Amino acid sequence: MKFNIDGKVFQQQLQAVNKVINSKNALSILDNFLFELEGGWLTVTGSDQENIVSSRVEVTDADGEGAVAVPAKTLLEIVKEVNNQPITFNLNESTGEIDVVFLSGRFRFMGINADEYPRGEKLEDDAKTLVVPASVVRKGIEKTIYAVSLEPIRPMMTGIFWDIHEGDITFVASDTHKLVRYINSEANPGIVTSFIMPSKPASIIKGILDKETQDVKMTLGAKGARFEFGGYTLTCRFIKGNYPNYNRVIPDSNPFLIKVDRDTFLNAMRRVAIFASKASGLVKFEISDNGIKLSAQDLDYGTSAEEKVMCEYDGNPMTIGFNSAFTLEIMGNLSGETILIRLSDPARPGVFEPLDQEPNENIVSIQMPLQVIE
Repeated sequence: MKFNIDGKVFQQQLQAVNKVINSKNALSILDNFLFELEGGWLTVTGSDQENIVSSRVEVTDADGEGAVAVPAKTLLEIVKEVNNQPITFNLNESTGEIDVVFLSGRFRFMGINADEYPRGEKLEDDAKTLVVPASVVRKGIEKTIYAVSLEPIRPMMTGIFWDIHEGDITFVASDTHKLVRYINSEANPGIVTSFIMPSKPASIIKGILDKETQDVKMTLGAKGARFEFGGYTLTCRFIKGNYPNYNRVIPDSNPFLIKVDRDTFLNAMRRVAIFASKASGLVKFEISDNGIKLSAQDLDYGTSAEEKVMCEYDGNPMTIGFNSAFTLEIMGNLSGETILIRLSDPARPGVFEPLDQEPNENIVSIQMPLQVIE
């Protein structure tokens, strides 16, 4: 088995596939890439048993067909040092020796029998298929993934919930302290279904998808899905369980409205947050007709900070507390120049959203308040 490939292209493919490989694997074979050469096309596959990523790239001067498992770490280091030179890859099928040749030298190491590499489960014959613009998938993940839970005690909350309707796709994530719901109606799926996607494959797709990718073909089975786009294929398993009713969590009767410049608020919040308690991250919002006074203190170190931010406010004077890190995440992931914050009372969640939503999009984030002790 032999082929030639551009070093830069090869490195890009390997780096993308390597995103799925764990630093420590229960099966040693998963420390490897699976190479499969057929008809002038090379397929590179990586897996962690739960998720599989494959990249298909055309090669030149292909001779023979076959498959071999190649040590991922070794190959990545080799390709990186070759510095984008053309590469010739040779496999001696009788000995298993791999010979990687470049302009000024060569590397030799041993491959592993491809039969040992796990192939994963096939999707059911009745799996649902739909084609979605890549921008919808990328935005849906980008707008929500920061809010997924890191606590394995509630597995359903550690992924992104895809709630697919005939005319839109709703992406939801929550760690119970904050929740974000992003609706995109650019796509018309034409089906009704839902699933919980783990955060790891979601992060991988977000990292690989680029603005040049046109569409993502999604094949949805009962236990998992396959995503095909731009020469890549990702297969993942769903998280088992029923996602909570997110619409019930989002308040629909918060009557007090704040309109504030996003960048001004973010910059002030970052400065004040430096002095927030390390334990709670509490920043106090004192809201009145002429602005918001942000304040924080850390009694353990005897430090404090406060800053006034001008805003438009329609409501009763109020003092409410929020976790500074969560507020910065929410505000940082909202677009537009002006942010609308809807409040009810200091014990109820605050609703954050752009004043002007993007076309075909609707995003709403909520955050649970913290107790403020006067």
